[in-house]
Parts: sequence; C-alpha cells; structure tokens
Amino acid sequence: MLFMCYLNWTDQAARAMKDAPRRFESSKAIIEKLGGRVVSAYVTTGQYDVALTLDMPSGDAMTQFVVSMSGHGNARTTTVRAWTPEEFGKIAAEAP
Repeated sequence: MLFMCYLNWTDQAARAMKDAPRRFESSKAIIEKLGGRVVSAYVTTGQYDVALTLDMPSGDAMTQFVVSMSGHGNARTTTVRAWTPEEFGKIAAEAP
C-alpha cells in the first residue's frame, strides 16, 4: 500500500537541524522493521518540510510508523493513502 506522508518539523527538530540525516536513517529503520520501504524522500519548501512516499504492508503498519514519528517529538505528520494511476484506473473501472 502506498502512502504519502508529509512532515512538519517541530521547534525541537528545527533547533537540531544538523541531526536531520541521522533522524532520517532512524526513520528508515523503523519503516523497514514494520515491513515497509521508502519509495521517495524529499526535504521541501512551502507548506511541508518533508515529503515521503512509503510502501507499507498495511494501514496498521503506517499508523504505527506515524505514532512512532510523533512520539519522538520531532515532527507532525499528515498522511494520505495513494494509488498509482493504474491501480486507480482498475478501482474506478470496477465502481458500480
């Protein structure tokens, strides 16, 4: 299952910006432990500080990742389910 996860750094994370690469590696390890993988990861400007595309085995695994991220106090997240155009086309074609 694909998910888009948008993160905003908290003040705590902003004060420790030099630790961002280490925090990313730690996040990747959590994702992999939950059976997922990082499809893409970007530091961005604008509404969000980070944009991730994650392939997770289930919504529960994604929720566990978000709970873990929020629990460390470094980011607030907005997460949405994502579909490839092909996946969406199949779902739409099967709609009543």
